[in-house]
Amino acid sequence: MKKRYLLTLVLVFVLSFNMMAGAVTLNFLEVMTSPERTNLLKEMIAEFEAANPNIEVNLISPPYEQADQKATMMLNTNQKLDVVEVRDYTIKQFVNNGKLLDLTDYYANWEGDQTLSNVAKTASTIVENTPYIVPQSIFIKALFVRDDILAEHGINYAPKTFSELIEISRQITDPKNNQYAFAWRGKGSEHKFSDLFASAYVKEIKDGEFIYSEDETFFTDENYKLGMEAYIDLFDKGVPNDGVNWGFNEQVNGFVSGVTPFLIQDPDAVPLIDKMLGADKYSVVPVPVGPYGHSYLDFGFIGLGIPSYSENKEEAWKFMTWLLSAEKNGYFNQNYGALPVHTTTFEENEYFQGEHYKAFNYEMNNTDKFIFKEYPLASSKWPGWSQIHESDMQSLLLGNKELDEVLEDWDAYWTE
Repeated sequence: MKKRYLLTLVLVFVLSFNMMAGAVTLNFLEVMTSPERTNLLKEMIAEFEAANPNIEVNLISPPYEQADQKATMMLNTNQKLDVVEVRDYTIKQFVNNGKLLDLTDYYANWEGDQTLSNVAKTASTIVENTPYIVPQSIFIKALFVRDDILAEHGINYAPKTFSELIEISRQITDPKNNQYAFAWRGKGSEHKFSDLFASAYVKEIKDGEFIYSEDETFFTDENYKLGMEAYIDLFDKGVPNDGVNWGFNEQVNGFVSGVTPFLIQDPDAVPLIDKMLGADKYSVVPVPVGPYGHSYLDFGFIGLGIPSYSENKEEAWKFMTWLLSAEKNGYFNQNYGALPVHTTTFEENEYFQGEHYKAFNYEMNNTDKFIFKEYPLASSKWPGWSQIHESDMQSLLLGNKELDEVLEDWDAYWTE
């Protein structure tokens, strides 16, 4: 009995050793790091490893502020990486440097490709019309509404146009009672909010590749000026004076407090507002449209790619397609706060069938009305643009610059 027992132990040891000897370790770099998100990924990785004992996933999670720089450095020096999170801001750079694998052949045999949303498909092939990533999360904007605050002012509908938004804002704003209307964005990518508004007044953007770029701008177009005038009118009629300094937190706080019952934000605001205010205390509707019946929506995304020099490409693809399957991607984004990449998730996942996500789904499925346009992220003009735009908008709203002057400066920045 003792010999048989010892022999069994030896066999178990040998099998375990062989299994470990044949195990593959995937180095996975995330860039959108936060304690909650990292823990969510670790939880899902543990589930994958339990089902795939020959694959171990080593998650690398640098601080958020350093993550993109870390990814650039590791890829450029061919450090051991097998899966990397790629952002809309970095994908062009990584492709130009030859650091991302063309996934065309992998996509050809992946059933998940059939259920990717149109926005996700656009994200996956945004560079050279070639799939260098599998999308993981999508970010687009919708209008958050405090229906209870509007009802107190005798208004029982949400604005469908920017003109209606301005008019309702005028009606309900009462500075003496600290009642305003719109949660203004004054700091941190504030250009995306003014662009959303002003670009909707320019019909010609519909036929271009970008909202604006070095090849084509609309800043001095009379219709773009009309859109900017309307946006400034909204500030004058429905925003607290200190709104010029508001970032994301101030926007959300203004909305939750009821001071500004209109908020335009991405889906990751939903879980936060649910927690702070209560899911039944507000609604989410599509963003308003301009005078031509449509709006231009930029979209942000995160995806997973395989470094071109990875020695474990097949195992990396197996992990990626598991993590980015409709079921797992739905679970991930439900807990993370972004939009899932599969149409079937909206059909089958109860969370994304909820009232607060119908507007985002509607926008993605009505692209004749909500036209998705990207920014020229690969342009050398792009990195400095946000700060220039923010500074000029501050000067404009505070009365230190005239609109014509600002628009001419913006046109010169992009075209000269």
